[in-house]
Amino acid sequence: METYDLRGLITYFTKNLQEQGKSAFTVVAYKKDLEQFIGYLASREKTDIKEVKREDIEGFINKLISESYTKKSASRKLNSIRTFFRFLKSQNTVSYNPALEVSHPKYTQALPRILTKLEYRGLRDSAKENPRTYAMVELLLQTGIRIGELAELTMDIVKDDGLHLERRIIPLNMTVRKAITQYLKYRHKSANSHLFVTKTGKPLLLRNIRTIIDKCFKDIDIQDATVNDLR
Repeated sequence: METYDLRGLITYFTKNLQEQGKSAFTVVAYKKDLEQFIGYLASREKTDIKEVKREDIEGFINKLISESYTKKSASRKLNSIRTFFRFLKSQNTVSYNPALEVSHPKYTQALPRILTKLEYRGLRDSAKENPRTYAMVELLLQTGIRIGELAELTMDIVKDDGLHLERRIIPLNMTVRKAITQYLKYRHKSANSHLFVTKTGKPLLLRNIRTIIDKCFKDIDIQDATVNDLR
């Protein structure tokens, strides 16, 4: 493998992820984590990947936590770095994976917030006022997909036998099918392949979806809940 600078290595790595068929959401997540990491390395004047040691990675993780990142988020970024170095080792770019010497920050996994029957019905009733919102809420409630997967749904993924996601097919019940069918009647006639788009036909971003669901929670006074609790 030829010599690359740090950003070049990330590009090479993410291209490999794409060739493996990883979702766009997964590739972007890895890219952002690794760009943040090499930004930290640059601040320490490290430009050669072979010079990166355990202490550098530990310093990055500790810096994240000191900047109020959650330990769960820092742990995910460590996983990204481990995967990156594993790839580089397989390409003989580095001789070992220093990230394996770094321990994950310990954190307690919070129990999911379970909606009451009243909240569940209220959320669905409130969402019905907007076909797009209702389709998203029903998909989250009935299929258990992640918000990232919801944002990346494309028209060709929704088939008669269910959602054809990476490595699995999720059946759709009649309620979800009706919600999607109703939404498609109002969907912007966009050439964009994403299922959920804005009023101008652009893909609905992750942050947009969170904002929409959070507004639903606020409208019916559901407290201490997040979009992840709908799974």
